[in-house]
Amino acid sequence: MKKILIVDYDKSLARTLQLYFQSKGYSVWTALDARQGMDLWREHEPDLVLLDVQLPGMDGPKALAAAKKEK
Repeated sequence: MKKILIVDYDKSLARTLQLYFQSKGYSVWTALDARQGMDLWREHEPDLVLLDVQLPGMDGPKALAAAKKEK
């Protein structure tokens, strides 16, 4: 089963996307900030990450750069 990680501080949007993709048969995890998203990324190794650019603590581009360094 394909896996999706959604990282967005907008809880309502993240939940809406989660429900939509789950209804299409995907496994979906959500995070409200980049640090939680990085933890979930390491744990589940998703096939697709939807990453917001503006996040509390660490913005999306910095999180993406950190993820690339780990791979």
